[in-house]
Amino acid sequence: MGTQYLLDSNVVIGFLDNRLPQKGMKLVSEVVDNIPNISIISKIEVLRYNTTKSAMQILEDFMGYSNICELDKNTVIETIKLCRLSKIKLPDAIIAATCLVNKYVLITRNIKNFDHIIDLTIINPWEL
Repeated sequence: MGTQYLLDSNVVIGFLDNRLPQKGMKLVSEVVDNIPNISIISKIEVLRYNTTKSAMQILEDFMGYSNICELDKNTVIETIKLCRLSKIKLPDAIIAATCLVNKYVLITRNIKNFDHIIDLTIINPWEL
């Protein structure tokens, strides 16, 4: 099946706004072509802002096309474990736990929020 990825909120916005560097756009385009995985936290973060009706439609369509990773029992357990081990914000802990439980590679610009988590593979599409 190959490597599976989870797109962080900043990557979704950067991709849809065409603000990623060329190599980053290529990688994320390939991920999107294979149905992107998005954490429920990223869905909330992306859709919570007030924007134009047309921009909101693009965001909602993207989320509708994506595989939204809900909070399941294993992700909750892993989130709690991560929060107990380090000073990580709850949304970031949920995103990291989602990756660890599902064996996803995280694609994010916020490397420093996650680089202390052992066994989490991270790609920054702005630095490819």
